[in-house]
Amino acid sequence: MRQKETVFVIPTHRLRDVAQTIEKYDENFWANGHAVKIMVFDDSSLANYEKYYPLLEQTKTVNDVFYVGPHEKEQFITFLNERLRDKKLESLVKNLFRPSYGGNRNFTLMYTLGHLMVSADDDMRPDALIETSPESLSGDEICRGKLVKSNQQDGYIHKSFDLLTAFEDVLGKRASHAPANFETGEFLIDTAMNLETNTTKGYFIENSLLLQRGRVLNNAVVKIAQTFRTGTNDIDTIDFVHMYLNDENQISPNDLNDFYILTNFRPVITNKNWRMDCGVAGYDNQLGLPPFFPTRLRFEDYIYRLWIQQEGIVAAHVDAVQNHIRNNYMRNPLASEIFNEEICSLLKNKIKDSVYHLDDLSIKFDYSGEVTLLDSEEILEKVSAIHSQVVQASLSTQNEERKQSLQLFANNLSRVFYGFEPDFFQQNVSRIVDDVISQFHASLEIWPTLVEICYLYKDKKNLPQIRVKNSRVKSRSVNKVTEIVA
Repeated sequence: MRQKETVFVIPTHRLRDVAQTIEKYDENFWANGHAVKIMVFDDSSLANYEKYYPLLEQTKTVNDVFYVGPHEKEQFITFLNERLRDKKLESLVKNLFRPSYGGNRNFTLMYTLGHLMVSADDDMRPDALIETSPESLSGDEICRGKLVKSNQQDGYIHKSFDLLTAFEDVLGKRASHAPANFETGEFLIDTAMNLETNTTKGYFIENSLLLQRGRVLNNAVVKIAQTFRTGTNDIDTIDFVHMYLNDENQISPNDLNDFYILTNFRPVITNKNWRMDCGVAGYDNQLGLPPFFPTRLRFEDYIYRLWIQQEGIVAAHVDAVQNHIRNNYMRNPLASEIFNEEICSLLKNKIKDSVYHLDDLSIKFDYSGEVTLLDSEEILEKVSAIHSQVVQASLSTQNEERKQSLQLFANNLSRVFYGFEPDFFQQNVSRIVDDVISQFHASLEIWPTLVEICYLYKDKKNLPQIRVKNSRVKSRSVNKVTEIVA
C-alpha cells in the first residue's frame, strides 16, 4: 500500500498560546523542505474561542492551517449520532470526544484516518537542548540526560532537527526498512523510573534509557513513534516538588529552576514502549488505531503502551529531539497534579494486570473499578510523607516568602487529599475510579463502529473544519518572512 501524506496536529486547550507553536513548527517544516497540513484541535470554551481565535488569523505560515474548535466538534458529534441512529449511544459518543486529554486526541485520530499523523502539544518546540560536549553512550544505552540550572547559560545549545523526515523514516514501515543506525530490542528501561507505570523511583539529577535486548521481527510495522525530549522532562509532579524542596532560593513550587538536557541519544525500535510520550508522537493511522482513554486524568496514552505489545507491531524512538517549555497557563495546581498522578498509577496497574485481549482498534480488560483499602492507604502514606517534608521545609526556611508559599502548598495538599482522612479518601477515590473505568469499557466497545463510519465518509468529504484565514508566506528566515501577494 502506498504511504499516505503526513498530517501535523496540535491538540490544545490553551488557544491563547498556540499561535507561536504553529509558527515555530511551520518554520521547521519550511526549513527542511516540507509542505504539510497543520491542524489545530481546540478544547476551548466558546468564550475563549471568541476571545483568542483572532490570534490564529494573525499568524504567518508557509503551510495551510486548519482549525477544529467547539463549533466544528459539535457538528462532528452530531454527524456521528445521525449515522448511529440510536439515542442510547449519544452519551457514549459525547464521552469519547468530551473536552479532556483523551477526548481531544480522539478527534485527531478521526480526522487523520487514512494518513500518518505527527502530533505535538502546544507547549512543545521543534528544537532541543543538547550538551555541547557529548559523551559516547555505552553498549545498551539509548540516551543519557541530566538536569542543569535554568540560569546556566553554557554547556548546551539549542539544536533543531528535521522532524517530519525523522518520523517518516520509520512510521508505517516494516522494521527491516528502518535506517541502519536504528538499534532494536524488547523495550527501554529508564534508570529513574518504574518500568510499567513510569512513576519516579526518586529524585535523580541524571538518567539513562537502557535497551533490553530482544528480537524484533523484520516484518513488524512501526505503528507509533516519538522523538526524545528536553526542557522539562517527562517526570512526575513529585519530582518538581523535590526540586522545589531542594532549592532554598525557589519561592514558588510552580517556578521551573531546572532544565533537562540530553548528553547523547540514538534511535531505536522496540517491541514494547513503556516510555510512550504522546506530546511528541507520530502514528500510522492509515487503517485506524485504538482510542486514547477519554479522561481528564493524565494517562490517556497508557492504552498505547498496552496495545503496542501485540506481535507484528512495534514502536520507535526516532532520530530527533524536541523541547518542552512547560506552560503553567491553565495548568492545574501541583497538589491537584499529584492527586491526578497517584490515581493514574493505581489505574495503570489495575488495567495492565487484567488485559486479556488486543486487536487492531481496541483492547479489553477485566478490571471493573474496585479500590481496596490497601490501595488507598498506600497512596496516603506516600503523599503524607511528602506533606511532612513540605511542612518541615516551611519551618526551617528563613525566607518569609518561601515560608508562605510552602505553607500554602502544604494546605493545598491536605485539602486535595481530603485531609488525609483514610475513610473519606477511600470513599471518594472509589467513586472517581468506578466512573472512569465504566466510561473506558463503554468507549472501547463503540470505537470500532465510529472508525468505520468516519473512514468511509472521509473518502468523499472532509470532516467539519475551517481553514484559518491567516497570512500566507513564500519563505521564512530568521528575521523576516516573504509574503504572498494575492
